[in-house]
Amino acid sequence: MFRPRAAMLTLYGDYVLHKGGEIGIGSLVRLLGNFGLSEQAIRSAVSRMCRSGLLKAKRINRKSYYSLTSEGHSLLAEGAQRIFQRKESHWDGNWNIVTYSIPERMRQSRDRLRLELGWMGYGPLSEATWISPYDLTREVKNLLRRLNIEEYVHIFNARHQGSTDPKKIVARCWDLGKIHQMYADFLAEYRPKLAGHQKRLRAGETIEPSECFVARFNLIHEYRKLPFFDPDLPLELLPKNWLRPQAAALFNEYHDSLTEKANEYFDSVSREYRGTSRTKTEGAKGTNERPYSGGNPPAGFPLGMGAKLSAGKSR
Repeated sequence: MFRPRAAMLTLYGDYVLHKGGEIGIGSLVRLLGNFGLSEQAIRSAVSRMCRSGLLKAKRINRKSYYSLTSEGHSLLAEGAQRIFQRKESHWDGNWNIVTYSIPERMRQSRDRLRLELGWMGYGPLSEATWISPYDLTREVKNLLRRLNIEEYVHIFNARHQGSTDPKKIVARCWDLGKIHQMYADFLAEYRPKLAGHQKRLRAGETIEPSECFVARFNLIHEYRKLPFFDPDLPLELLPKNWLRPQAAALFNEYHDSLTEKANEYFDSVSREYRGTSRTKTEGAKGTNERPYSGGNPPAGFPLGMGAKLSAGKSR
């Protein structure tokens, strides 16, 4: 069962942003109704997202249309960067180390720092010492200025001088077994679905646009969870059978194969509820744009494994 806010973010990221940037409430109700969401739940989610500053409304011929605010754009863009611009660089042997001693009276800022470090891909070597194989000093400094805690945090770039295998350090800071299993589960579920879809196409079967829309929506909604748990560590620090490349390749292939007809369904619903002969969505029918995806972490997201919470907002 989809949560209304999460489903809204997926819809805006995968479709609305690439097709005019706004959508009517009637279209939202029709499209998200495919996933068991009631009209009341959708309208309530829209109202909450407007109040929280993620959406803005305008009226045209007594109909309401909703688009993302700049804050909403930023939230989706941050999630998209993490999901669709995966790190591929090699490790130079250095660790970027963030250590802090923040007073108890600033507990909220301390907790926020830990969440943000996790989102950026740092892992906890100890409670107050976090490490990353990537030099993210600039990003961390920006975060510290935003939280106004610069005097309590220190950043180092250093090499480990002990005899411990770097892979053992990684295993201590990140739950690789859990991440690996998540990729395995994704592949086990979606490999047969992709194979079945391709078999139907080869047989010349007509697949309805609505079916492709639902399949692509489910695909992106499931895949978007994975990068929030995976810090994109360099491959030389990971087990040899790491499944991230296979999962990413499968996602891209299946997503692209569903795109044209999924867009066709979205466009038809948008035209129906807008009630005009031409809409902003026309002309984008065949787009293969990589979707944005909401920057909030999935349910059950563990501290220190890569989260982004939107300034006090929950899903």
